Amino acid sequence: MPSVVKINVLTVPDEQREVLEKRFASRAGSVENSDGFEWFELLRPAEGTDQYLVYTRWRSEEDFQNWMATSMRGAHGGGQGQGGAHGGAQGEGGERPKPAASGSTLWSFEVVQQAAPKA
Repeated sequence: MPSVVKINVLTVPDEQREVLEKRFASRAGSVENSDGFEWFELLRPAEGTDQYLVYTRWRSEEDFQNWMATSMRGAHGGGQGQGGAHGGAQGEGGERPKPAASGSTLWSFEVVQQAAPKA
């Protein structure tokens, strides 16, 4: 069975970039221990776009769905969006901080070919 890749495309206004990156940094390690998790990358746009890409690779669709239903719901107050852009830690006084992303789209792929550097 091929691995699955989930790419969450987050539209992030310039003034929210630092907020988004800090939220991801503060939750480092929260996905790495999930069953079936294989890889994570947060990709900052270099030029010409305001869209960040949150790349995760999973052993199976079922593993991703299990993570969505458990760990992510707790970390993001109900599983809204992937990767911390729409939730995160509670602010002072218990209020939820403003989302760093103004939009989110989830892309799904199956890995059909891959390569690594030769040793």
